[in-house]
Amino acid sequence: MAAPVRTTTGAVVVAVAISVSMAVFSYFLFSKKTNSTLHSDKKKKQRSGVVDAIGNTPLIRINCLSEATGCEILGKCEFLNPGGSVKDRVAVKIIEEALESGELAPGGVVTEGSAGSTAISLATVAPAYGCKCHVVIPDDVAIEKSQILEALGATVERVRPVSITHKDHYVNVARRRALEANELAAQNKKASQVDGKDQDQINGCRPDQEKENPGFLSHCNGGFFADQFENLANFRAHYEGTGPEIWEQTGGSLDAFVAAAGTGGTVAGVSKFLQEKNQNIKCFLIDPPGSGLFNKVTRGVMYTKEEAEGRRLKNPFDTITEGIGINRLTQNFMMAKLDGAFRGTDKEAVEMSRFLLRNDGLFLGSSSAMNCVGAVRVAKALGPGHTIVTILCDSGMRHLSKFYDAKYLSQYGLTPTATGLEFMSIK
Repeated sequence: MAAPVRTTTGAVVVAVAISVSMAVFSYFLFSKKTNSTLHSDKKKKQRSGVVDAIGNTPLIRINCLSEATGCEILGKCEFLNPGGSVKDRVAVKIIEEALESGELAPGGVVTEGSAGSTAISLATVAPAYGCKCHVVIPDDVAIEKSQILEALGATVERVRPVSITHKDHYVNVARRRALEANELAAQNKKASQVDGKDQDQINGCRPDQEKENPGFLSHCNGGFFADQFENLANFRAHYEGTGPEIWEQTGGSLDAFVAAAGTGGTVAGVSKFLQEKNQNIKCFLIDPPGSGLFNKVTRGVMYTKEEAEGRRLKNPFDTITEGIGINRLTQNFMMAKLDGAFRGTDKEAVEMSRFLLRNDGLFLGSSSAMNCVGAVRVAKALGPGHTIVTILCDSGMRHLSKFYDAKYLSQYGLTPTATGLEFMSIK
């Protein structure tokens, strides 16, 4: 039998003292490392200027829709970008690629034809690159968008809505303005070389020319047409940014993605990236009234038989939603990898926006509301237990005069009346 171990009181005290000392030492060592790590993390989170603040937006669970459908419906909060929308990503990519290629000169003017959000994003980030912005915008979009653009320092040209084939369609006018800026810059350069009157020029323009050419043409370091519909920098912004962020934020655990399309850049970039990561992820389009993309995705043609026979409305975009829906295939949209499409209505978009505001405090714009209509459509099609991601493009702040105006809505029979999701056939 082993002899019992005996300790003296002194030995016990020494042992306790050593233990306490080690504990205190470990605490301070850990505390120092933790504080250092936190300080380091804080430094890492600091971003350089407005451009660096774009992207890495939160992906949130939309509680009211998730609980109603039995699916996890997640929204990418693009309205939290500095310029207030998903288009910030596109604006940065377009400008950076144009500067790198030499198509846009430092101090030049970026022109764009836009229904609002892309224009606002370009006007937001252009100054960060030392550039200016000229925007051509349809005169039927919410007036607050023009006001925001002007406040941001952009020159705004409002034109009547016409077909894309018309020379005065807002996109075509924007393209012309870039050409005019380039022509004027070339003339000034030539005049400078001929008469040597550089000292009489201001910002690249002579005083007499500045008087003759008001607005953005008075700053003629050349122009660049952003061309958001056909410029694949749009697609790349989402293929390289939004898509990878969604994949990382979900841990690759998602079943479907759905979004509407205007230029097609978002739905194309995200869908292509996600399906390259996992072919089992289903990607869908939600299309507003008047748009032909639903027909293209589901039937392979842009128009129905009746529309092809000439009974198409002169102005098919009879929709309250802004920035989504189109009746032609863009270079960006053709990059999309889609498994199907759904139609959404104006009434559904209006009702959805109010439902989200009442239940989740989400104050969203018309395209965001339509995307959420799409998310519910997908949830009903797939059934409970699936994870569905959509894009919350912008907030309701740019839609006060139309989408959130009671008088305007009543004129079109769109006054919201639903108390729940009955407008989506969910009790």
